[in-house]
Amino acid sequence: MNKKQASALKDYIFITFGLLLFALGWLVFLIPSEITGGGISGVGAVLYFAAKIPVSATYLSINVILVLIAIKILGANFGVKTIYSILTLSLFFALFQGLVKEPIVDDMFLSAVLGGMACGIGLGVVFSQGGSTGGTDIFAMIVNKYRNISPGRIILYCDAIIIASSYFVFQSPEKLVYGYVSMWVVSYSLDSFLSGANRSAQMFIVSKKYEKIADFINNEAIRGVTILDGTGWYTRENSKIIMSVVRKKETSLIFRKIKEIDPEAFITMASVMGVYGKGFDKIKL
Repeated sequence: MNKKQASALKDYIFITFGLLLFALGWLVFLIPSEITGGGISGVGAVLYFAAKIPVSATYLSINVILVLIAIKILGANFGVKTIYSILTLSLFFALFQGLVKEPIVDDMFLSAVLGGMACGIGLGVVFSQGGSTGGTDIFAMIVNKYRNISPGRIILYCDAIIIASSYFVFQSPEKLVYGYVSMWVVSYSLDSFLSGANRSAQMFIVSKKYEKIADFINNEAIRGVTILDGTGWYTRENSKIIMSVVRKKETSLIFRKIKEIDPEAFITMASVMGVYGKGFDKIKL
């Protein structure tokens, strides 16, 4: 097995694990507590509560229709990992739905939080390997092709409508609110997982002792450094600006060293959404 095949196999193993975690979040916490969430899984849950239609049947049938439409509109090279995820998640829903019939925790709020966390982390694992669970993601891509509306906004609108529809099944404002709680927890857990330990920061440092600071970042923190030329407009003096991108967890060490070298240094730091290249994440296509 060559490196490319081994990497692909690793991706699919992690995607499968993430899908299993996502399915268990629904089947262990949310559905037994009669809580809905967003996405096509949420549609499946609403139909299950209303007419006892298995979630797997609803999830698979809607996604098959969306995938066929997407292939026609977006092209035949539509994501293989997305199709794999749809089929695998449908299988997990079919295998495990009904194993847990009663809520394993008595508190509905706790069920919404735990279910949302499991779903969010599961999605994070899937997305980190270049996969997707399809559903509203596909719908958003199709709409975005013809209308100038961001996919994130489309997905948010879809999720809000899906959860709101559960009110017609339960006639319970309480369960409606818990559905929105689970949606928020999924979003927060997903973002936290994807950024998590890999959160990065971009630092700009202005100091007369820039050489010592740059050497420390380069040699001790083992991070790249770029020196930029600048001019202080108030003093009209030329200055050197250190620009470096580091992991968030490394910033405290760098700050302590800068304070030791030059307490008067001027520093700005900003969070960055993604950093790709040597020492950071690989570009995944």
